[in-house]
Amino acid sequence: MDMDYLFFLQGIREATNGAFDEFFNMISKIAVDIMPILPLMIFWAVDKSWGYRFLGTIWGGEVVNGAVKLSVCAYRPWIRDSRIVPAGDSKVAATGYSFPSGHTMCATAMYGMTAVWQRKKRKWLAIGCGVMILLTGFSRNFLGVHTPQDVLVGFCETSVIILAAGFIQKKVTADSSLADKLSVCGIVLSIGVLVYIQLKSYPMDYVDGELLVDPQKMMNDTFTGAGGFIGLMISSYIERHYIKYAIPKGSEKLPVMTCVGTAVVFIWRQYLTKITFQVWFGEHWGNFISAFLLIGLAVTVYPLIIMKSVGNASNKTAVSAT
Repeated sequence: MDMDYLFFLQGIREATNGAFDEFFNMISKIAVDIMPILPLMIFWAVDKSWGYRFLGTIWGGEVVNGAVKLSVCAYRPWIRDSRIVPAGDSKVAATGYSFPSGHTMCATAMYGMTAVWQRKKRKWLAIGCGVMILLTGFSRNFLGVHTPQDVLVGFCETSVIILAAGFIQKKVTADSSLADKLSVCGIVLSIGVLVYIQLKSYPMDYVDGELLVDPQKMMNDTFTGAGGFIGLMISSYIERHYIKYAIPKGSEKLPVMTCVGTAVVFIWRQYLTKITFQVWFGEHWGNFISAFLLIGLAVTVYPLIIMKSVGNASNKTAVSAT
């Protein structure tokens, strides 16, 4: 049934000569390339508590999704049935097993958290986020890269994580020492996932002497997720106990500093990792170290830079006023 559905959508793509391919490619890319930067923007400039909640959801989702993917080891639709022809360069660009959908996980984490955050103040935004989740999930089917069950489980697992993040935040607010204990648990669990995925067995199917799917390549995303999540656990401890970042709301420099930080994060994620960390440490540990440093610096060092910059600006204003 799932293949029949993908064949139906493939027929639409062929009948329209790929007229909608770029649109749905764009929807997919926004979910994984743009939206994961949103938590840091919120953390730096809007609401630190919600920023942490967003960060915990997306990076926790990366670890959970990776662990499930590498446990199930479901092949992509075009490997299961050679008649499936995905749009674009999906055969080359696919970075993991099929089940569950990582793009749907990212979309549900970011749009879903935004909907939860804004559901009372801006209902129109919450509704729009719901539409974007549906569009992203459908895009994975339309492009022929995921089955309906891949998308459904990606949505369900992340919905559970969103609920868990809300529950944990309430508990941490009532008991600040609990955050430190949970940070240690998060680090241990992430390390456990990395050990597990490297020790477990994987399907090693060959066609004409070529390995259908290289499990080593399939691990890259999980190393990235574990690096980011461990980086978040350690940096959040440092920030809570030593930096104690307070958003300088009302500062004229804050929007500029947020935009600069966002640009740096985007360049780091899209370009810097490939030409530095992956070259120096290999894809697995290069991804891990890159994500670890990115989140660590974004949660500790950059808030210090913002506070120092805003403090200097305030001092200059005060001096000029006198």
